[in-house]
Amino acid sequence: QVQLVESGGGLVQPGGSLRLSCAASGRTFSTSYMGWFRRAPGKERTFVAGINWNDGSTHYVDSVRGRFTISRDNAKNTLYLQMNSLKPEDTAVYYCAVSPVGTGRYDYWGQGTQVTVSS
Repeated sequence: QVQLVESGGGLVQPGGSLRLSCAASGRTFSTSYMGWFRRAPGKERTFVAGINWNDGSTHYVDSVRGRFTISRDNAKNTLYLQMNSLKPEDTAVYYCAVSPVGTGRYDYWGQGTQVTVSS
């Protein structure tokens, strides 16, 4: 079974930056996509950014495009989210997720890392 462990969250001032990491291990399947999701206080979990594990193509929700950058290190089975120009509305628990080849969905999830943007 896959294990996903997020790290890098914390408290940051508006306009600041954080880099989240997600280390994946224990997989016996091929990864199609990995992505970042977030759950803000009082809201449902929503998509933030995704990356094709093979070709590196990316997709971002409009609210983070130009501020966040998703990347991956295939050899290390690690996913990253560089978050710049953070805003209070970015405050959320951030989760990484894996979509295995052939499923068409994100089947595996980490436990999340808290990002708080506040002055």
